[in-house]
Amino acid sequence: PGIGFGKTVGDNFQLINQLSEFCKLGFPVMIGPSRKSFIGTTLNLPVDDRLEGTAAAVAVGVMNGARIVRVHDVKEIKNTKDKIINELPYNNLLELDSSFFPLFSEKENLFFLLFTPVIK
Repeated sequence: PGIGFGKTVGDNFQLINQLSEFCKLGFPVMIGPSRKSFIGTTLNLPVDDRLEGTAAAVAVGVMNGARIVRVHDVKEIKNTKDKIINELPYNNLLELDSSFFPLFSEKENLFFLLFTPVIK
């Protein structure tokens, strides 16, 4: 599902909160909430100050089934994933698949993180 792209702030939150419906289709779900305007509007912040909102949107998205996230601040989002998302008792035991981290160079300042379920 596309975050932003002509949607209202409420539409974006609804998409993130209902990602599990897209997951039922049987394909990996990707979201790209990084620094988006719905975060800026909600928190009244400029683009470069939206890290906390991005981390929150990623955490909720992953908890609701996203397995791929597009982010600008990969180090900080990876830390959020490692320290917070992994500690949640209902997170499906997500781990970062390091073979996909990062998929783009730092020069481009745009990365994809791939979360994969771990079967134990």
